[in-house]
Amino acid sequence: MTVMDIYVSDFEAKRTTPAQQSAEERAWDIAATVVDPEIPVLTIADLGILRKVEVADNKVTVTITPTYSGCPAMDAIRDDLYTAFAKEGYGDVHVDLVLAPAWTTDWMTEAGKQKLQEYGIAPPSGHSKAGGHSGPIRLSLAVKCPQCNSLNTKELTRFGSTSCKALYVCQDCKEPFDYFKVL
Repeated sequence: MTVMDIYVSDFEAKRTTPAQQSAEERAWDIAATVVDPEIPVLTIADLGILRKVEVADNKVTVTITPTYSGCPAMDAIRDDLYTAFAKEGYGDVHVDLVLAPAWTTDWMTEAGKQKLQEYGIAPPSGHSKAGGHSGPIRLSLAVKCPQCNSLNTKELTRFGSTSCKALYVCQDCKEPFDYFKVL
């Protein structure tokens, strides 16, 4: 058996049909389709705010963590979760909003960061202190332009279109862009 045979065999073993999925896996997949209303190319799973999905006695409980405690998108996300589950026939759905532990950009998926880049928002770079990293004092490094990939960029304002983004401009292509801050 070759390495490729093992890989294909392992892949085949991990694939499941909807009938083979557990109730929680199916519920997670439904919740993971909900997009962030402020950045519609990201799902709440990509963003890392979808924390847990539980199913017990035909009741679904979805746990989400806002990107910051005053995030105005939480009401829209909660409503979108109810809608997504209703479309799939779930009637008893509860959405829990938890603030601890606090959300960090470390929870974003690599696929989500790539989607940000392709959408024209510079993804967070590095790791947050909240993510449990310690050591020397972090320095601010250049932010790469999502349009031309130049590092010749400048912060215009610490707060951009939302509190979790800063507004930058590229000195080479002259395009302004949002940078999703490391939080």
